Amino acid sequence: MTDEVIKHSVHTLVFRSLKRSHDMFLFNQSLLPPIDEKAEKILRSVKARDSYGQVMSTVQRAQAVKQQEALSRPDTPLDSTEIAESAAIPSDGATLPLAPAAPRRAPAAPRPTWHAPWKLVRVISGHLGWVRCVTVEPGNEWFATGAADRVIKIWDLASGKLKVSLTGHVSTVRGLEVSGRHPYLFSCGEDRQVKCWDLEYNKVIRHYHGHLSAVYTLALHPSIDVLVTAGRDATARVWDMRSKANVHTLAGHTDTVASLACQAAEPQIITGSHDSTIRLWDLAAGKSMCTLTNHKKSVRSIVIHPTLYTFASASPDNIKQWKCPEGKFIQNLSGHNAIVNCMAVNPEGVLVSGGDNGTMFCWDWRTGYNFQRLQSAVQPGSMDSEAGIFAMTFDQSGSRLLTTEADKTIKIYREDDTATEETHPINWRPEILKRRKF
Repeated sequence: MTDEVIKHSVHTLVFRSLKRSHDMFLFNQSLLPPIDEKAEKILRSVKARDSYGQVMSTVQRAQAVKQQEALSRPDTPLDSTEIAESAAIPSDGATLPLAPAAPRRAPAAPRPTWHAPWKLVRVISGHLGWVRCVTVEPGNEWFATGAADRVIKIWDLASGKLKVSLTGHVSTVRGLEVSGRHPYLFSCGEDRQVKCWDLEYNKVIRHYHGHLSAVYTLALHPSIDVLVTAGRDATARVWDMRSKANVHTLAGHTDTVASLACQAAEPQIITGSHDSTIRLWDLAAGKSMCTLTNHKKSVRSIVIHPTLYTFASASPDNIKQWKCPEGKFIQNLSGHNAIVNCMAVNPEGVLVSGGDNGTMFCWDWRTGYNFQRLQSAVQPGSMDSEAGIFAMTFDQSGSRLLTTEADKTIKIYREDDTATEETHPINWRPEILKRRKF
């Protein structure tokens, strides 16, 4: 008759195994293997070359020249440091060349380009709620706005008259884009819907289903028939415009994705999130190329320069400029004391940023010089707290700036034609324009 096997818990078995191992190696734990001096020396040399390889040759040249100068003066005694440094001299007695050290000068801050100041020329009313988004069609004849009243309105750009109202969303419309190759208007909103409107019939022809929460922003790729949307579910989704297929789901952010932009060169997608990070995505692979963690607060706006290979990101702490495609930091633009909701840039290098308190700052893109500050005036009957600017864009010529605001209006700005460099001089002081470290 076989003995019954005693069952023990996993906890007991693990500790018994640990005890056996401890008893087995208890007497050998103090007997460490001898140190191999040759292997230790090789290890240290490899580590030194890996960490300081770029500067080791320069240091050796400097030491060799110093030793040669000391040897050429026999009346000067060598101290112990110089004797130790003599090992840097080659055995054949040849001296290593050293480039003469040029005196360092502080880099001169470039003078900013003069830009004419901007002024308000038209206020358009018609929406019944906060106007959250705006886009200008590629022909520069009309523009579209979306608002909290759930209506998309299309306006004539020259006269400011209402042309069409599109209804279909059941919550606030947060993003609009017009295709440059097809007669399509794309919209997204807090109702989790992404719609494609046929502008020849003013009807919805496609829905893009997949987002789990409100969709806050969208963008069309400049050269590929691809639509990118992002929102409160912390993801950006890449859609095939025609087949409605979800090509990629770009996951990695840990909070709402509030802004995104597409640039054609790589191809690449740039997203900014409330988790204070910016991610650069490889569109072909559908993977994150790098994450920029320089901002300390949520990134609500990203804008790409139309001609330069750079982009800017806006946060309450700073507006930062970066180089594409690796996201190399360029400079900070400081001055806003509010949440920055939106930015726009034109080909002349004018960057405009709009804040939650109605402030608009105009910057020279190249130098970061703030050449104008505007305060949006609320409409009669509105509260002062309704001065927030939610979205802005330049028209296709870059000569008109459209802003959408919390007082339910759309405002159009133009450059002041009467301004000159004499009437509005540049208050340029180089010490102010020094780039700050992030």
